[in-house]
This record gives sequence, C-alpha cells and structure tokens, in this order.
Amino acid sequence: MCAIIIVTLKWLYLPGHGKCKTHRIKTISEFHQLRGLSTPGHPLISIVDYAAIKRPPDISETNWVFDFYSISLKRGLDVKLKYGQQQYDFDEGVMFFISPNQVFRIETDPDAPTERSGWMLLIHPDFLWNTPLAKKIRQYEYFDYAVNEALFLSDKEEAILNNIIQAIRQEYHSNIDKFSQQIIISQIETLLNYSERFYHRQFLTRKISNHKILDRMEVVLADYFNNEEALKNGLPTVQYLAKALNVSAKYLSSLLKVLTGQTAQQHIHEQLIEKAKEKLSTTDLSVNEIAYELGFEHPQSFTKLFKTKTKLSPLAFRKSFN
Repeated sequence: MCAIIIVTLKWLYLPGHGKCKTHRIKTISEFHQLRGLSTPGHPLISIVDYAAIKRPPDISETNWVFDFYSISLKRGLDVKLKYGQQQYDFDEGVMFFISPNQVFRIETDPDAPTERSGWMLLIHPDFLWNTPLAKKIRQYEYFDYAVNEALFLSDKEEAILNNIIQAIRQEYHSNIDKFSQQIIISQIETLLNYSERFYHRQFLTRKISNHKILDRMEVVLADYFNNEEALKNGLPTVQYLAKALNVSAKYLSSLLKVLTGQTAQQHIHEQLIEKAKEKLSTTDLSVNEIAYELGFEHPQSFTKLFKTKTKLSPLAFRKSFN
C-alpha cells in the first residue's frame, strides 16, 4: 500500500508502504480520455455524470493530481478516497472539493454498493481568468479540508445544488456567446456560496462530534503545556493541533470560528495565558523562565502577548497576588 505526501513527485516511497507512482492530469480533456468519457464540449469546464466514469485498472495503485478544480457530489460510491492516513467511505450523498495540485488516492471497495450516481464539476483555473472569482475561489477554505471532512447534505440541500448544476449544464450546452462565461461563473459562485452556507450549518448541527473535537483540543493543549513540550518544541502551532486531532488546519479553524467565535490561534493563546497566570501566581519562576517554559524564544514576545490579553504586564499580574 502506498502512502500520501502532499507534494508533487513522480514517485513516492516510504519504507513499509511500497512504491506508488503519481499521475498528474493536466487538462480536462485528458481526464475525459482517461475515464472513458466523450470529448468535453469546452476544454476548460465540464460536468461529468459519475455513473459514466470508467476507472483504469491501476487506479488503486496510483496517487492522482489534477491541474484543475474538482467539485463533486456523489452517492453510492464503490470506492474510498484517501488523503494521507485519513479515509472516508462515500456511502451516502456527500460533497467534497479538490483544488489544483492536491494529491489524493482512490481505493476500490468491493463491498460497497454498485449503484453509483452524482456529478463532478471540473473547472480549469484558466476559465476563471480576468474574473473576480479567479481570486475569490481561493478564499473558500473547504478546498483545503481533508476528504474525511466532506459536506453531508440534506435532500433539500442536494436538490438546490443539483438545480444549479443543471443550470450550468444547460448554459454549457447552449450556443456559446459573449455572455456564456460570465453566466456560468456567476452560477459557480452561487454553488460555492451555498456550499459555504451548508458547511456552516453542518458545524452547528453535528454538535456532538464537533464538541468532542473541542474537548479533545483542550486536553491536547493542556498536555502540551503540562508535559514540557513547549519548552522542548516551542509554541504549539495550529498545524500541530490539527494533526493531533486528525483534522485539517483549515477545517479546525473554520469549525472553531463558527462554534466559539475564535480562531484556533486564539484558542492556543487563551490556553497559554491561563498557564502563564498559573505559573505567575503559584511559582517563584522569573518572567523569562516562564516565557521559555511556555515555548517563547524571546521573553519580550511573551510579555507583549500577556499584556495584550490581560491589560497587565506579567510582573504587575504577579504583584496583584501579593
């Protein structure tokens, strides 16, 4: 079994995981040809019926990289998709997003349902050139979520997105004129905005699993500061926290922003300040010693952050307990 690294390489090799080639698909036309589909009506954008896709025999032994965006809504897949060690079974209607240069792998699942449905919207970045969406599309953070952080849709939400895709498909198959590109791009932006709304809803409605992430995060941060990890490795990063929680950094930050109104970095700072207050009020350690124990390379940075968060310098805070 080959392993995934989020980089672009011709071959990936890790001890114990075997050898796995990476196949880069540069154009939408190449994707159509490789998946046994007819030539796309437009070289820079395509809507694909998932049931019509044929997979090459070595699909499970290959890492894949697209040079274009892929937005998919799929139901009843007989495959599993994997980013790194995170795996997700698509056994119900879900949506996920892949941006150019992301590395992923598809694994066939013989026990999964054989009836497949859904669609893939493929958009080459060149289609967005000279439009506001060319820049704005990078602001939709769900393109950086891991595949196990897919969007679960209600039947009503799925119907809304299917209607938008149908509108894009209709314009796509109409006679192309000077208005076509802008009409399609406005519909794509509508699709992305609805997806963002539905993710926001998902953060709120999946409260049990999401609050478990919050609880685990507090434990991870507490352990980091209590076990002298900060002294050895410096301040905890959002990436460290996300890895410890088995979520992507973007997903974690988006989740926390919706549930708590704070970013992951703000949560790290809160825990850090609480630990600093504990040390200032219960030990005789100097401010510099406390700063180093909390992972700061420069004590001045600690003093500045502490004063920003508490309106007091560390020494003034300590004196308030005397």
